[in-house]
Amino acid sequence: MSRNLVRRNFLRTALAAPLLPSLAEAQSNSAIPQPPAPKLTLNVRDFGATGDGTTKDTAALQQAIDRCWVLGGGEVVAPAGKYLTGALALRPKTVLRLEKDAAIAGSPDLADYPITQVRWEGKWIQGHLGLIYAIDAHDTGIVGPGRIDGNPAVGGRPNANYPLRHPALIEPMECSNVRFEDFSTSNGLMWCLHATYCENVLFRNLNIRSTTGNGDGIDIDSSKHIRIEGCDISTGDDCIAIKSGRGAEAYALLRTTEDVVIRDCTFADSIFACIGIGSETSGGIRGVRIERCKFTRAGTYAIYIKSRPGRGAFIEDISADDLDVSGMRGGFLRFNILNSGIQDQNPVPGLEGIPTIRNYRFSNVRVKDVPVLVDGTGIHPDKPLDGFTLTNVTGTCAKGIAIANVRNAKIHDVKVTGLTGPLVSVHNVTGKGLEGAAEIDGPKIPDAVKPPETPYVLH
Repeated sequence: MSRNLVRRNFLRTALAAPLLPSLAEAQSNSAIPQPPAPKLTLNVRDFGATGDGTTKDTAALQQAIDRCWVLGGGEVVAPAGKYLTGALALRPKTVLRLEKDAAIAGSPDLADYPITQVRWEGKWIQGHLGLIYAIDAHDTGIVGPGRIDGNPAVGGRPNANYPLRHPALIEPMECSNVRFEDFSTSNGLMWCLHATYCENVLFRNLNIRSTTGNGDGIDIDSSKHIRIEGCDISTGDDCIAIKSGRGAEAYALLRTTEDVVIRDCTFADSIFACIGIGSETSGGIRGVRIERCKFTRAGTYAIYIKSRPGRGAFIEDISADDLDVSGMRGGFLRFNILNSGIQDQNPVPGLEGIPTIRNYRFSNVRVKDVPVLVDGTGIHPDKPLDGFTLTNVTGTCAKGIAIANVRNAKIHDVKVTGLTGPLVSVHNVTGKGLEGAAEIDGPKIPDAVKPPETPYVLH
């Protein structure tokens, strides 16, 4: 059997599979097991850390973490102080605890951040590891109430003069059973928390701040069984970005992001979206649930689901319930599966490269003065959205719901005021609640992605 046929059969099976149980539902099955009581507690001061804010404490901090690990695990405690440091590696069965008034401060020197393969815009490239990172570790994490501050001197994007990716603030890779709880972060020009190839990760009661572009709050990248709860996130770029890789490389790896629960959070974003799903979706995204969240500001939309032909795979089973939305420059919800994000050098060609999208449900939403309720026109007619429900929406908005290329839509109990046009506008849509909808033109469809002369192979 050919590789392409095997792959098609796998994807067909994956798309037909039932949604995995949520984290809340799986708790009894230890989806995120609580870590055992610490076997050991070590104080970083006992290893020579000064906490004076000017002396680099990298070696002392790392020694304390490593010592705790080799002795069987436990807690490494940083008491009050400002600990200037280069990159630190978390170890298995070892948790870093930042006590009140304890602050980890990132070094301004890029040389203090090791270089390896890291994810950048959906691709594995050479780059600097995060200020606090973990690779292939389990039962690890960071707890507060202290803080972690990145250094803007090491922020930025790769460019022709410096092609390496800059360091994120906190970055677990290929880790399991990880917890980040009860601390604050600040960072500039680069992501705050970035989890790649991880499983069973808890982000709880975090206060996350960034004020510049490229300053995402939490990025979930090809990871599964993720819980984000009780967080206050105010960022320059996406508060939360959910992704799974870009192009033929990620499509071949097929590391899906799935079972992500976001609840009881407050979001404010000044440049893009509060929650962005995509545009790097080539490994597939499945099972994202958003509950009881407050969206107070966004440069575009509160929730933005995005991709493009050439990504392939799927974005399915997305739901949101019990939301308060205000301060949006764009609106509440947008779908753009036509042209979001840069095209990959090795895109997935043809119909297979158009992402499959299905089962989107939004309910119990309260909006205040949003410019647009739903912009859902950016959908490819060859792969329409199968299943879109919008129910029990109240508040004020300037424009209503515009959707195109949707099957099995269900719109009911949408009671908003302040409209300057029709409540519902459609093109090539079937379903319920469409009575009296205005007809609109369909979206502009991008050129088809052509097959390469030589099939892509991992290299």
